[in-house]
Amino acid sequence: MPDRGEPVVARPSILWIGSTRAAEFTVARMAAGRWAKVEDASTIHDAIANPPESFARRTPAAILLATPAPAAWGFDDIVALSRRWPLAPIVSVSGSLVDGRRRSGPPLPGIEEVPWNELGGRLAWWMFDRGRGRPGGLGLPATARRDERILEASVRVAGMPEGVQTASVMAARRLDAEGLAELLEATGRAVVHRGCGRPAIDETADVIVWDVAAMEAADLTWLAMIFANRPSAAVILIDSFPRGDMVLSAIEAGASAVLSRPVSQESLTGLLLGGVGKPVIDAGSQLS
Repeated sequence: MPDRGEPVVARPSILWIGSTRAAEFTVARMAAGRWAKVEDASTIHDAIANPPESFARRTPAAILLATPAPAAWGFDDIVALSRRWPLAPIVSVSGSLVDGRRRSGPPLPGIEEVPWNELGGRLAWWMFDRGRGRPGGLGLPATARRDERILEASVRVAGMPEGVQTASVMAARRLDAEGLAELLEATGRAVVHRGCGRPAIDETADVIVWDVAAMEAADLTWLAMIFANRPSAAVILIDSFPRGDMVLSAIEAGASAVLSRPVSQESLTGLLLGGVGKPVIDAGSQLS
């Protein structure tokens, strides 16, 4: 979709720790770069011993840990980071393989975890809050119950600026379509069409939110036809179990973003703030 311009707030600086050789993290880091100046460190030890010059005397707005596998970082790593920058929120950007962590133990305590494909929307939301002096989602205690976080987000979403005026929502089930439509309407967007099945190829809405339930090759073919007919529209897909290769294929076919189910209000609203620009994928990148 066309460039909607830079955010109206000043760009903060954040620290990315870990590799971006995998295509998943290449896309995630590029999404972060839309909302903040990103400084890099290959390891936590390097970040602490030889921090980027901008963080030698000040705290990063956020520290993003590229997490390709469940055991990529340990508790001692987090403690060391917290001692070096005690006021910096630490976020684990999890790759597709981290989905199996349920079989290998709980996540690191006190750390926000974000799927790689949702980083753009979540970071847009967090930086919007930060630029206006609000603690936002990253300012809540990590031990806050999920319903408290949802309530806090719901209270603030009404104050978000209206970037996209019209939206269309399609899902496999009508109940899912209605829920997504209510999320969009809460941000002040006008939902002009909602229903079951696939979006129309000639859909005229500015944003198309399509819950595919489980992405298949036929969905990618339909997505490519929508993009060919409406290249200016932002198409946000919702998938039950996003996998790296399918998400990248969807982006190549024309999707602006692929979110997970259940849909995070922070992710969806953040994308509407301007984070739905289509990522550019390095053809030489390899999935982890």
